[in-house]
Amino acid sequence: MTTNQGVIRQNILGSRRFSNFLWASVSLIGGIGFLLAGLSSYLNTNLLFVSDTSELQFIPQGIALTFYGVAGCLLSIYLWLIILWDVGGGYNEFNKDQGIVKISRSGFPGKNRRIEIEFPLEDVQSVKAEIKEGLNPKRTLYLKVKKRRDIPLTRVGEPIALSALENQGAQLARFLEVPLEGL
Repeated sequence: MTTNQGVIRQNILGSRRFSNFLWASVSLIGGIGFLLAGLSSYLNTNLLFVSDTSELQFIPQGIALTFYGVAGCLLSIYLWLIILWDVGGGYNEFNKDQGIVKISRSGFPGKNRRIEIEFPLEDVQSVKAEIKEGLNPKRTLYLKVKKRRDIPLTRVGEPIALSALENQGAQLARFLEVPLEGL
């Protein structure tokens, strides 16, 4: 979070997280392994140097392995493209000097690659914190704006620590001079 006298700018981490890099790599390695095992059973040649696939029959084992290999490679390609495009990454900017709020996120390539929302600072009603604990915890800050739905301010995916959420929400509410709801 960058703070000047009249401006707060929060950079939002998109899909370029360590977990996405890890899962993209694991699914690529696994997909290639399954694909090579399936092709080895079809060609009757061992294409894998880590195991012996001479005992596999193409029908039904080789077809299943080839299917899983293609699925794993496609999943990996999807994850690597999401990382490359940094889907979900962007910033929140609250500018008291100009009296505007800018929220920007990157999306999938195409007509609406960049999602940008801009509105007057006086339309902001409050900062809302939503906290759900349990198996799939959710900790999110929202901006309540007149005549609009609640706008999420925090990243999607990994929930942030409760103390960081409280501090970030309180600092933003103090800066915007609006109430903080939900805590």
